[in-house]
Amino acid sequence: MFGLIISLLIGALCGYIAGIIMKSEGGWIRNVILGVVGGFVGGLLFKLIGFTVSNIIGSIISGVIGSCIVIFVINKFFLNKR
Repeated sequence: MFGLIISLLIGALCGYIAGIIMKSEGGWIRNVILGVVGGFVGGLLFKLIGFTVSNIIGSIISGVIGSCIVIFVINKFFLNKR
């Protein structure tokens, strides 16, 4: 249970940072969802290129990168924003 709470907090932080980087509007619930999905995407991406994420800083970096990718895809293909 504690691990789930930590994952959600890291996801929220990643989503928040990615929202600032990508200049995306959204509330904290959207940030948590984007951060969790982005963490998954970032983790897969890092595995594909041969990097391993082993600590909290690596998790935040991969989560932010993954969240930025998710925000870009959502804006480009679903919301038709440039």
